[in-house]
Amino acid sequence: MTLPALVTDWQAQGAIEQVGGHDLFVVDTGSPDAPVLVMLHGFPGSSFDWRHVVAALASRWRIVTLDFLGHGLSAKPDRAYSLFAQADLVEELLAARGVTRASLLAHDMGDTVAAELLVRASVEWMACVLTNGSIFIDMAQLTDGQQLLLSLPDEMMAGSLGAEGMADGLRASFPPGRPAPEEMDAMVALILRDGGDRLLPRIIRYVEERRAHQPRWTSALVDYPGTLVAAWGDLDPIAVPAMPDHLVDLRAEAGRDTELVHWPDIGHWPSVEDPDLVSGLVASTLHVL
Repeated sequence: MTLPALVTDWQAQGAIEQVGGHDLFVVDTGSPDAPVLVMLHGFPGSSFDWRHVVAALASRWRIVTLDFLGHGLSAKPDRAYSLFAQADLVEELLAARGVTRASLLAHDMGDTVAAELLVRASVEWMACVLTNGSIFIDMAQLTDGQQLLLSLPDEMMAGSLGAEGMADGLRASFPPGRPAPEEMDAMVALILRDGGDRLLPRIIRYVEERRAHQPRWTSALVDYPGTLVAAWGDLDPIAVPAMPDHLVDLRAEAGRDTELVHWPDIGHWPSVEDPDLVSGLVASTLHVL
């Protein structure tokens, strides 16, 4: 299928690189000497979701972002998918670029990959900004579409969900009237590319993995001693706003400070719905790093 112009414009800002034996789409932009900010996207999105935030911040940070394996413009092999394996790829990518000190900006599934990276500490993580994601999976309110995918066999689907089916599923995670039609078309095209929609029952197993390893990743977020910001769209029907409140409480019990931001008019996709809010938050909270 032909990719929309919004996608090809973003595609031109990066390149396909071999990471861990896979073709991954990578964007590395900004001054090589600037502080590094690593952006991790969510499910079933891609780095495209960050593009406006990247544009706003690239004059102040060196930004490294990628499409996780199975997502966006990266390779989409028919295989088992794991949050641990996605973290492996991020580590390998950063090591190849000589990144030893950086901050994290994450969304959705990327929040858990961020937590795994904090556990490993192969990079000195100066700060971590989390946006809407199921950091406490037992509190998540999965959409009907997500529950359907989880009920399917853990294998590639025989047929495609199609553009309209994919759009219907995504709309359930946005407030009414969002996003703009051209934005939705681009997000759908990136999921459908190379049959990516057929992989969704495999990729969404991260929900089960998240549940199985909840203590590990909760401890990573609670015990992290650096600057931690939880910025949440309160209209999120999935990763409900009680999640960051609970994280703040747990970190307070552990003697850790947290900057908590609630956006009352934003839903599950802050960087898509209002990228200026996200870039402004990062610029204001990480300006001293």
